[in-house]
Amino acid sequence: MDKKSQDDKIVVVFRATGGAPILQQSKVKVSADSKFSKLVVFLKKQLKTETVYVYLREAFAPSIDDTIAVLTQAYGIDGKLHVNYALTPAWG
Repeated sequence: MDKKSQDDKIVVVFRATGGAPILQQSKVKVSADSKFSKLVVFLKKQLKTETVYVYLREAFAPSIDDTIAVLTQAYGIDGKLHVNYALTPAWG
């Protein structure tokens, strides 16, 4: 793996909301050009469920077609993307 591809990784921090189970691995590194849908698929596998609700800034659900880089630039904190997840609707 070259240096450029390592620099293009973004740390995603998952936070359980509304009684959802806490993940064993709450931080992952994801390629900056990945779609948000990749995180949703990851959460569904980890939680062993077909439905998961995801939120940024504890308020809204982003489009699954947005890239991680764009979402981190707009809503990230210290270069990390914080994603709240729940098994039932929690906000907005």
